[in-house]
Amino acid sequence: MTNQIALGLAIVILIALGLDFGLTGGAGSLFLAREWLRLIHWIAFWR
Repeated sequence: MTNQIALGLAIVILIALGLDFGLTGGAGSLFLAREWLRLIHWIAFWR
């Protein structure tokens, strides 16, 4: 991954997080965090 691609992805992620917190108070980020933890627990079960 080049520096330009990494910088572009970082900017897109920061804009998405800013919009999420600005428009919905972070509900989307909280949902994704909860689902990510649920996936990690599910994968750990099968390990």
